[in-house]
Amino acid sequence: MDSTITAFITLTLLLQAAKVRAAEPVDVLKVLAFQNYPEGVTKTTGFCANRRASKPDSAYRVAKQIQISAPTTQLFPGGVFPEDFSILTTVRPKSGLQSFLLSIYNEQGVQQLGVEVGRSPVFLYEDQTGKPTPEDYPLFSSLNLANGKWHRVAISVEKKTVTIIVDCKKKITKHLLRSDQASISTNGITVFGTRILDEKVFQ
Repeated sequence: MDSTITAFITLTLLLQAAKVRAAEPVDVLKVLAFQNYPEGVTKTTGFCANRRASKPDSAYRVAKQIQISAPTTQLFPGGVFPEDFSILTTVRPKSGLQSFLLSIYNEQGVQQLGVEVGRSPVFLYEDQTGKPTPEDYPLFSSLNLANGKWHRVAISVEKKTVTIIVDCKKKITKHLLRSDQASISTNGITVFGTRILDEKVFQ
């Protein structure tokens, strides 16, 4: 497959609320109805093309014109986004790309959470008090996820740290300068593949 074409995405939020029992994982792509192949999404072969005991991995190829969003309450029907959580994805961005894979906005249109993949991944997090400020967003400049290869990426937020693990090998932990009892509103929208009014889109 041409390495300039993005192929596969799996995206799951594992919710691990600290003060309540662990919530069920949220399959973001299922909630956004990728299985119905909206415009700009097609099926293709995934991360592993040959498996001995099962069928090859299936995948979603995402074209530039994709526009998919949903009310965040569809991801979290209980209305609570947990304080501590993990995001898991298997992805192959277009070579050289730098764009947001996932963005969560509050009802005022403020981006509260974002996962930017590419040559220098960024984890955007802004709690109810506006912390951390943009200059303190965790930047993982030593990683390149847009090198034309598949990557398994796990991002874990616990207390005031964020850890990224790439391909089960490379692990980097950064400070997340958020408030005590930080929260993310579920009253806005979740956007796949970009930010509102952003020209750069995931492919």
